[in-house]
Amino acid sequence: MLVNPEVDKVLNQFAKFVIDESRLNLARDNKAGGDLYNTIGGQVSKTSKGFKLILEMEDYGKFQDKGVKGDDPSKVSPNAKITGQQAPNAPYRFGSGSKSGTFKDFVKRMSIFAKQKNIRFRETKTVNGKKVSTGRFAKGGFDSVGYIIASNIYNRGIKPSMFFTKPFEAAFKRLPQELIEAYSVGIEKQIQVNITKK
Repeated sequence: MLVNPEVDKVLNQFAKFVIDESRLNLARDNKAGGDLYNTIGGQVSKTSKGFKLILEMEDYGKFQDKGVKGDDPSKVSPNAKITGQQAPNAPYRFGSGSKSGTFKDFVKRMSIFAKQKNIRFRETKTVNGKKVSTGRFAKGGFDSVGYIIASNIYNRGIKPSMFFTKPFEAAFKRLPQELIEAYSVGIEKQIQVNITKK
């Protein structure tokens, strides 16, 4: 049977694997910047009943991981690169009222994003029946761009990335069988995943 120092080592390895792989997944998806990447963390502590493993990340990580169902995909702009319901089976949904914040706040964040990425409207002209860009900027500032981006995301939803879930499940499968058997009530229920603002 695994003794306490071995359990501590196994759980620390578990946490390190989940954290490292989650961050790697974010980096692969070009989403490594910001608070989410930096706030993924974990800690193992000794309790009177054994050990406690807590995994943490910024609050919005759960939405990026599990996805968010769009409010109404039919309202997505026909010019959008991404259309259709992105997360039909997600546990979260835009417009459900279950998360604090307003659409106005979301638009503001998307306006800031548009400015950071220099996303601008472009003039178009029709050539052989098809619209093509002239390469020149059109009227409309970053606030207008932010509104369109926010509206499209709100209505189509956010596709699940599983950046955290996949490493967690993979790490769980690698746990020693004797550790799982020692905690007959189910070790998966004893691993606490804190989705919190750190």
